[in-house]
Amino acid sequence: MTGEVDLYTAPQLRERVAWAIEDGASRIVVDLADVSFMDSSGLGVLIGALRRLRERGGELAVVCGEGPVRRLLAITGLDRLFPVHGSVEAATSPRDPG
Repeated sequence: MTGEVDLYTAPQLRERVAWAIEDGASRIVVDLADVSFMDSSGLGVLIGALRRLRERGGELAVVCGEGPVRRLLAITGLDRLFPVHGSVEAATSPRDPG
């Protein structure tokens, strides 16, 4: 996504995430690095995606830099529900199993 995730653009994000889940994805990385603004509509998409993925044993990660989106995730506490990374590479790198 680029630009703003709001009432008008959140349905596009919801559609892309829903397609990936229906296609069998168990881990989704949502790249918001180029998003300059996100409102509650975008937060709702992320929460809905997280819920659907967890029901299937999956997980959600978000990519965003330091800025308004990361601050919004921190203020709302969503950064404690799913991992937030600074780059797609960090979000997709193999995790140390222990």
